Amino acid sequence: MLRQFLALVLLSMVGLWQFAGAHHSHANYDVSKWMEIEGTVRQVVFIAPHSIVYLDVKDASGAVATWALEATAPAGIFGNGVKREDVRAGDAVKARCHQLRDGANGCLLGFITPMHGDAARGDGIEREWD
Repeated sequence: MLRQFLALVLLSMVGLWQFAGAHHSHANYDVSKWMEIEGTVRQVVFIAPHSIVYLDVKDASGAVATWALEATAPAGIFGNGVKREDVRAGDAVKARCHQLRDGANGCLLGFITPMHGDAARGDGIEREWD
């Protein structure tokens, strides 16, 4: 009976570990290359397990599309030296990220460089967000 219980616990742990690994996979993104985009921040959502920066980006024709830039949890972002007030709605930023494999308007965020002109909020300083 005890042996069966321990076997069940072990199998459950292995199953949960595989599920957690799949959840944090970057398989949806083309991590073999970086892309750079510029735009205006629509919203920053600091939430676990993945924060999101919504960025309004103009294409060559001038049309605006909103991109979802997926970052790590707030603790990881703040641990990289980013402060909550560094990037706010309305700010111009440059971002380096890995685009979704299907070409949709989203990417795995690597770095943001604020271009809002406020040195106290890190203007021109690239910081890691993943």
